[in-house]
Amino acid sequence: MGADALEKLKKILVQGDAEESKKWAEKTVEEKIALVDIIDAVTEAMRGVGAAFARGDLFLPELMGAAEAMKSAMLVIQGEVRETEQLKTLGIVVLGTVYGDIHNIGKNLVSTFLTTEGFKVVDLGVNIASERFVEAVRRHQPDILAMSSLMTTTAPMQKKIIEVLEKEKLRDKVKIMVGGGAITEEFAKSIGANGYGATAPEAPNIAKKMLGI
Repeated sequence: MGADALEKLKKILVQGDAEESKKWAEKTVEEKIALVDIIDAVTEAMRGVGAAFARGDLFLPELMGAAEAMKSAMLVIQGEVRETEQLKTLGIVVLGTVYGDIHNIGKNLVSTFLTTEGFKVVDLGVNIASERFVEAVRRHQPDILAMSSLMTTTAPMQKKIIEVLEKEKLRDKVKIMVGGGAITEEFAKSIGANGYGATAPEAPNIAKKMLGI
């Protein structure tokens, strides 16, 4: 019975039905399926979604729908995790869109894929000043700081934030991942970032590689 519920949850996630995904996540919990197995099922489904998007079989609206469905399921699962405290994270990621940029679709998708793979994500939001990024690094002591910029006019903010981290002697304490429509791999290298991703589904693998996982 448990296997059937997991398969149903995976299908619902791919279909992008947030209400049904919450229902089936609750069903898997009710059936006493191990949390690690539920999360593995969600991860498998979202990996499939990411791969389909990369192949061009899915488009952005479908990717966003799957992400919303995954969030609904993960809210149920995370509630169980808080009660049992039996799962460990792969690492902590502080994430935000830089100052002057209010775009959040890409950032939210990155957060979704990182969470699915087992990272704890601290999402600062959009239009985040360099001081807030630095404060978050001090407070949360993340393994990775991830920054997004959609516009070319705000891309230089990523460099500024890295420079402030260096000034505050925090740069060596955190890996930096950058992305967004305005960012290229060449730009990422030029500002001293540790990793770059062109699309949200790439984020977990990049994060793992950066941390040697």
